Amino acid sequence: LKFGLLAFLAFTLLSCSDDEDDNVNPEEPTPVVIDEIKDFIWQGMNVVYLYKDDVPDLADDRFSTNDEYAAYLDSFETPEDLFGDILFQPETLDRFSFITDDYIALEQSFSGTRLDNGLRFYSFALPDNPNQLGLAIRQVIKDSPGDQEGLTRGTYITQIDGTPLTSANIGTLLSSDTYTLHLADYNGSNFVTNGNTVSLTKVQFTTNPVQITNVIDVDGEKLGYLFYQAFTADFNSQLNAAFGEFKANNVQHLVIDLRYNGGGSVNTARLLGSMITGGFTGQVFSKLIYNSTLQSNNTDFEFVTSFGGEAINSLNLDRVYVLTESGTASASELIINSLRPYIDVVQIGDTTVGKTQASITIYDSPNLGRDGANPNHTYAMQPLVANSINVDDVAVPGTGLTPDIQRGEAILTLGTLGDPNEPFLAEAINDIRNLGRKSLFEDKQRTFDNKKLLGVDRYEQELYIDHEFMPEGIQINFEINE
Repeated sequence: LKFGLLAFLAFTLLSCSDDEDDNVNPEEPTPVVIDEIKDFIWQGMNVVYLYKDDVPDLADDRFSTNDEYAAYLDSFETPEDLFGDILFQPETLDRFSFITDDYIALEQSFSGTRLDNGLRFYSFALPDNPNQLGLAIRQVIKDSPGDQEGLTRGTYITQIDGTPLTSANIGTLLSSDTYTLHLADYNGSNFVTNGNTVSLTKVQFTTNPVQITNVIDVDGEKLGYLFYQAFTADFNSQLNAAFGEFKANNVQHLVIDLRYNGGGSVNTARLLGSMITGGFTGQVFSKLIYNSTLQSNNTDFEFVTSFGGEAINSLNLDRVYVLTESGTASASELIINSLRPYIDVVQIGDTTVGKTQASITIYDSPNLGRDGANPNHTYAMQPLVANSINVDDVAVPGTGLTPDIQRGEAILTLGTLGDPNEPFLAEAINDIRNLGRKSLFEDKQRTFDNKKLLGVDRYEQELYIDHEFMPEGIQINFEINE
């Protein structure tokens, strides 16, 4: 599914024996011991890291001897310390590369499976006590434990397990596998606990990213609405089926809701672009540009008419509306950036994250792939390896994509996703009806300035390369000749 690469370099050091009495020569140097996990980190990054040329410690000629290399690796207390040290401008340019000591969990997450109760929140300061926080449920994943308990978007919480929420304790309380939510009402000036509680236990749960589809009548014309959670390659057929529903209903307008979509598969983004359009088969949807030593692996992703033997349900539209929030990232941004040279893309909502780089999963194996991974550990890396650009060679800016119609979500008026009266969807419908566009947040005074997006983890803001598009011929060949 995902594309991986990684490696373990074994330095072969032969000890010499005494020809006469078979005793070890006391003058022979002690064999150099290389930490295999740190070795894997350095070598993998040396091969594939997008910013390799900008990191002196990743240069091919950085080390003259095995001793020097081993000493460098040993200077870092943990594998994570080494990985962090060789990232290029991690506070600004590379905000997204990461390492994990459990690649099984990483793989499951990319397939949509995680320990979860299905709730996603906004946090905000309570009006009468800025030191305490409230939660507003912004989304309930379909068929999750939260959904089964009847929780809905727009529900407010002021306590968990009887404890008032603060910035210091909210992360710990929400990280528990089981907790009790204390629900609250808004009385016009403050949020007051109403005595109702809901207890939830997280389960290993697989999310179908096609969360909501709806066909809406707009003045006699059909509008298709899709709330899309993530670009999960395992669910490409379900995405295509949603477009089959739209096609059967002869939709003339389309709204793709990517407000809480942090990204996913590059190829799935290409497939979604092909479903929206349909008239550009064979033309370049997007490009991947690798580091200076992997330029032969640069890849064009073209619009297609099928995948895996399945015909794509294309709508042949020349305009699409895309709803975004501050957490919209990666493959979601790729859709907007890559479709704009071909059709009218109207972005509604907030400025996006600003992630144009793609990553791959790097394992500790000779070709950095999953097969043959070192059985001694489960470390893997997810480094940035390529820049994604559109057919005009334009990348998503690091500052994010600015909406054409700007608005923010107000916790008091969240509305129901997919309902024509929900504020973001209503903006799209107004534009379709030529009723004008708003340029400012209508509900700015009610968005609560410190409102924060909760429930987004590092696995959810990825633009990853699927296994079948993995660069070919990569092999670890780092050697030091002493």
